[in-house]
Amino acid sequence: MLTVRGLARLALGPADVDLDSGQCIAVTGPSGAGKTLLLRAIADLDPAEGEVLLDGVSRNAMPAPDWRARVTYVPAEAGWWEETVRPHFPRWQDALPLVERFQLPASCGEWPITRLSTGERQRLALARAMVQSPRVLLLDEPTSGLDPDATVAVETELQTQLAAGVGILMVTHDAAQADRLAQARLRIDGGRVTVA
Repeated sequence: MLTVRGLARLALGPADVDLDSGQCIAVTGPSGAGKTLLLRAIADLDPAEGEVLLDGVSRNAMPAPDWRARVTYVPAEAGWWEETVRPHFPRWQDALPLVERFQLPASCGEWPITRLSTGERQRLALARAMVQSPRVLLLDEPTSGLDPDATVAVETELQTQLAAGVGILMVTHDAAQADRLAQARLRIDGGRVTVA
C-alpha cells in the first residue's frame, strides 16, 4: 500500500518503508532522532528526496491536499485556527461517533479551543483526521497526553481502523503500546532508520 524508497531529509535517512493495508508499524528511538521528520516527509509537509507511493501511485502525481487527505499526518500538537471546536470539522455530525468513542461529549463542538486540555486536543485531532477516511494515518505520539482510560479508547479505535484496512505508521515511546498495536517496528537513531 504505502511504499517509501530512499526518503531523505536533513539528517534523516535514506529510509525505506513498506506499510501494508491494515498494518501498524511502530517508529521508536530517542528524542530528536528524526521520527517526526520521517512522518512529515512522508506526508509531503517538508521537502525531501526519495520516492513515496500509495498503491503504486507517486505522491508527485497528485495535488498535495489530495495526498494529505489519503496519507494523513496527526502531529503531537495539532494546529487550531478557529475559536471553537466545531468549525475544525467539515461535517460535525459525521465526526460525532468518533468524538464520543474518544470519551468526549457531543457538546464539545461548542467548546472554545482555549478550554481544551492537551488530551482533549489530541483526541479531537485524531477524530478530525479519521473522519476523512484516510488510507494511511501517520501518528506522532497519539496518546502521550492521555490518561489510561482515554488511551484505551484511542487504541481501541486504532484497532478498528486497522481492521478496516487503514495502515498506521505511529511514533511511540511506549514499548507496551507498540507491543499491543504494531506488527513491525522501525528504529530511528541519529537519523538512521533500521528495522527493529
